[in-house]
Amino acid sequence: MKTLIRVTEIWVPNKTRTHLEFFDGLYGELHDFKGASETMRFAFDEGLPGKAWAARRPVILHHFDNSYFLRTEAAHKAGLTAGIALPIFAGDYLQAVIVFFIGDDADNVGGIEIWSNTPADSFDMGMDDGYYGTAESFEWTARHTKFRPGFGLPGVVWESGMPIIMRDILSSKRTLRRDSDVKIGVSKGVGIPCAFDAHQTVVMTFLSALGTPIAHRFEIWAPQADGKALRFVAGECDRELLYAQHMTESAIAPWEGAIGEAWQKGVPAVRSALTLEAGAAALSAVAAGLQSTVVLPVIQNGRFRAAVAWYF
Repeated sequence: MKTLIRVTEIWVPNKTRTHLEFFDGLYGELHDFKGASETMRFAFDEGLPGKAWAARRPVILHHFDNSYFLRTEAAHKAGLTAGIALPIFAGDYLQAVIVFFIGDDADNVGGIEIWSNTPADSFDMGMDDGYYGTAESFEWTARHTKFRPGFGLPGVVWESGMPIIMRDILSSKRTLRRDSDVKIGVSKGVGIPCAFDAHQTVVMTFLSALGTPIAHRFEIWAPQADGKALRFVAGECDRELLYAQHMTESAIAPWEGAIGEAWQKGVPAVRSALTLEAGAAALSAVAAGLQSTVVLPVIQNGRFRAAVAWYF
């Protein structure tokens, strides 16, 4: 089964903090695009990573042609047509920018959305931008939907201030887009708080469809009360439906695997060969036939709050 995201890249500031440099990535078989990317660097407000750095919020680039994107020819050769960049800040300090690329498959369905609320302007959270592949009717519905705290995936993340995995979106009473969800086969979603401005709330949502899921497994890990390890908070897997029940007592030590590394560094992490990883999370994923992972640290007010991991 194909996943919606084809490539993931991590960019970090250089020592003088004048440019972003390549740090790591997952490219699958797209070796030429990886080669074109590894030699790149981006100044503030330059290219897709630089735009996210300057905006201090997620950025979606729907088309590469005639845009500020700097790798258009290489992206076209790789069959990539859209990109999403998410900056990770600790206070005013940029930790990294993670970039996701979507392929040009005609059957691409799913969603990656950016929602925001400015209290001075509205009591509701509205959509700033979104990518939906071929689900044009769903996009229209999303752009005309508003959420209050506690309702829908964006509203639940807004109310809790924490990343959320929403299972069974099709039957959830807390979603306001049920008819459209059914039409495109959205089955689950992951919401991540990513506001870096005290005057605005921003939530990024990843909607996983049945045919082209975002990933095959999602997990959320958060610090234990004593801060000595991360505890398993929630998980959802389409390969092993009851796996979360076996993970409830699991913990991750500092620097243990990609999740422990992202926790300690405050920088996203990727792994292309989970068989080489230690820890309960990697062992469980390998047992389910999963090969790679992406880990996003969630940092608010300069403090690590959680890690969101997904697996392919």
